[in-house]
Amino acid sequence: MRTLRNLFAVRGRQLPVPVSPGDPVAEARGLRVSLGGRPVLDSIDLTAHAGEVLALVGPNGAGKSTLLAALAADLPPEDGEVRVCGRPVTDWSAAELALRRAVLPQSAALSFPFPVQDVVRMGRAPWAGTDRADEDDPAVRTAMAATEVTRFAARPFSALSGGERARVALARVLAQRAPLLLLDEPTAALDLRHQELVLRICREQAAAGDAVVVVLHDLGLAAAYADRAAVLHDGRIAVAGPPGEVFTSALLSGVYRQPVEVFPHPRTGVPLVVPERAS
Repeated sequence: MRTLRNLFAVRGRQLPVPVSPGDPVAEARGLRVSLGGRPVLDSIDLTAHAGEVLALVGPNGAGKSTLLAALAADLPPEDGEVRVCGRPVTDWSAAELALRRAVLPQSAALSFPFPVQDVVRMGRAPWAGTDRADEDDPAVRTAMAATEVTRFAARPFSALSGGERARVALARVLAQRAPLLLLDEPTAALDLRHQELVLRICREQAAAGDAVVVVLHDLGLAAAYADRAAVLHDGRIAVAGPPGEVFTSALLSGVYRQPVEVFPHPRTGVPLVVPERAS
């Protein structure tokens, strides 16, 4: 009887429908979040649209990771509402939510030495029993190739370096093939080449129609790859918009409490953010 109930539960899941460029995929309205009795986010209004990369930037403790966790429905708000794919997150079952958003946490840890390929395949778990389960193998292969982890597919995850683990974790997220990607500092453990690789992947996912929300500390990467940036400061959004418009010396110097200069790249025009230093 339990097997039959599980089978009907799988068949009863509402699968995602295609989204159009510009459609709201994740929305926060009047969001307030407290942790341990301390307010962390307040009065947050933010929308992530299909086909865009939205960067969350700001100093340590500004609330970036908390906002990402709230958008993922991993943290309940004290007030306000979070919607994913047009519905409050509380209206989705956990299984249905997993079909719509994929989350990359700051650190990836496993208790058992699973091979890399098996870790990536874990991203396909939400699709088990659906008519898209036959995409598992190509989804895993494509994700591993994109993140350049195919060559150590058989190695234990626990034997990888920090940067290699980060790329495998990203491959798992990509294999999930959800229309909303929520990535928390995906470049933190990576070298220069792989930082660029990860942000190019973000752009490619957005070009394919996904909404990508990414927490970044590197303002240069945010300026180069994000369609919009939300600058968080003391638990609120100080400003949100295209990096070329909102990344100003006055704003960033105030938010980071560090004098910076912002000037256009001589070839691309992308804003470059450089700390002011004594000569």
